[in-house]
Amino acid sequence: MSSSNVNHLSQPCIYGHVVSSHAERKSRFMKWLSKIFKSGAGSSRGVSTGEEQPQFIGDENMVWRAPFRSLDDRPRANKEKEELDRAIALSLTEDLKRPNGYRWRTETDDDLARSLRDSFNSAPYPSYTPREYYPRGYRTCAGCKREIGYGNYLGCMGSFFHPECFRCHACGYPITEHEFSLSGRDTYHKSCFKELTHPKCEVCHQFIPTNGVGLIEYRCHPFWSQKYCPSHEHDYTSRCCSCERLESVNTRYYSLGDGRSLCLECMESAIMDTGDCQPLYHAIRDYYEGMNMRIDQQIPMLLVERQALNEAIEGEKHGFHHMPETRGLCLSEEQTVTSILKRPRMERRGLVGIRTQPQKLIRRCEVTAILVLYGLPRLLTGAILAHELMHGWLRLNDYRNLRPEVEEGICQVLSHMWLESEVMPTSRNNIPSSSTASTSSSSSTWSYGPSTSSYGPSTPASSTSSSSKKGGKSSVENKLGEFFMHQIAHDASPAYGGGYRSAMAAVNKYGLRRTLDHIRYTGTFPE
Repeated sequence: MSSSNVNHLSQPCIYGHVVSSHAERKSRFMKWLSKIFKSGAGSSRGVSTGEEQPQFIGDENMVWRAPFRSLDDRPRANKEKEELDRAIALSLTEDLKRPNGYRWRTETDDDLARSLRDSFNSAPYPSYTPREYYPRGYRTCAGCKREIGYGNYLGCMGSFFHPECFRCHACGYPITEHEFSLSGRDTYHKSCFKELTHPKCEVCHQFIPTNGVGLIEYRCHPFWSQKYCPSHEHDYTSRCCSCERLESVNTRYYSLGDGRSLCLECMESAIMDTGDCQPLYHAIRDYYEGMNMRIDQQIPMLLVERQALNEAIEGEKHGFHHMPETRGLCLSEEQTVTSILKRPRMERRGLVGIRTQPQKLIRRCEVTAILVLYGLPRLLTGAILAHELMHGWLRLNDYRNLRPEVEEGICQVLSHMWLESEVMPTSRNNIPSSSTASTSSSSSTWSYGPSTSSYGPSTPASSTSSSSKKGGKSSVENKLGEFFMHQIAHDASPAYGGGYRSAMAAVNKYGLRRTLDHIRYTGTFPE
């Protein structure tokens, strides 16, 4: 047979004594394939439907059957590979049946077999990589703890959430923004987190702004812890002349008409005229008498306006005054002073209807009068009176030419002691004293007198009279008293603050009597 251009699709083995031609080898190979297809069609593995008669084409006796559908449901690639292996095995079997035959392969045969294998081994379809499979129940919402089915979900912090379950820890509403704030494991809206953590001004109730370098800068009162913007110190925001707190936008301070303002808490116990202050003044004189520091002279006491007090300070030849605000004065010169005769009325626009009266003060002793600013709370007015009465006691008992830090310091000690007896009545039971005889009293105050060798406990009348007249102090008034004590203890001025701390250290160590005696003879505090 003449050669033809047919592609070799298998690897035939040729047997014989002599080398056969290429056409002969090809003819035998096609016969083997024909047998394979015949046996495959007639095998018990499947039955074809709509089978057609074989068709013979040309000299090669190539048999082509019409396509059939096998009942075998194995994959097409596996079935074709098995048929190829069966054809090769059959060809080997027939070659072995040839007697005394020897065999060989040509290079063309190897190429044909390799091509045939490659064609059947190549994947008929592109490779498929299975997607990762998540069974139902694999995702559980960290918010509601229920299974996340089909639909949208959020992944955050290693957990999954339904969109409606990813909520703000502060307001409880879902977080729908692209950005949110995180504190520990708690999520917040950015606005809610700022509301929680960014300090707000307690005056204007706005977020305290950052300064030029991006830091939050604010002022804070050392006692009340009131936080406010630095700008409020210079924008004419009202400040209470008693407790020093700034006026908030949702509160209203009362104007006293002389440049001072008073908050509502301080206004509750404010003393407005000289008549109202007389019971308190006599109670503090009784307090001194209870400590054997009786003041025999009748020293006038007047409540005055700010302007009148400043004028009296200018007319005083000697004395040291607390700046920038002096709220009391122990007057030793003869002057005419305008005092408050009748308390003003409180109206919407402030205090109105105040009545004043000029009064000529004549000097009958070392002390002409005691002047105190009107409109201050009862405890602050009492602390000022206790301070000024100590000035009077020193002058009446011939304590001369004392340095400011000594005189103002010991006066502040008496003021602090009176406040302490009013605010904390049992706090002075264990004060050091050189006296061992006076231990039976449980009062909170001390005594001073010529017959005693120390500053010891006694029972002053002011403690009972003041409380009985007021019917007890409220928690607001007690808090104000603690603030006034804090003011005295932490005063930054050398005379008032430094003098108080030195005087109190001496009194705590040696008692009031020995401290006063040391001041009389040396003009200094005992070391």
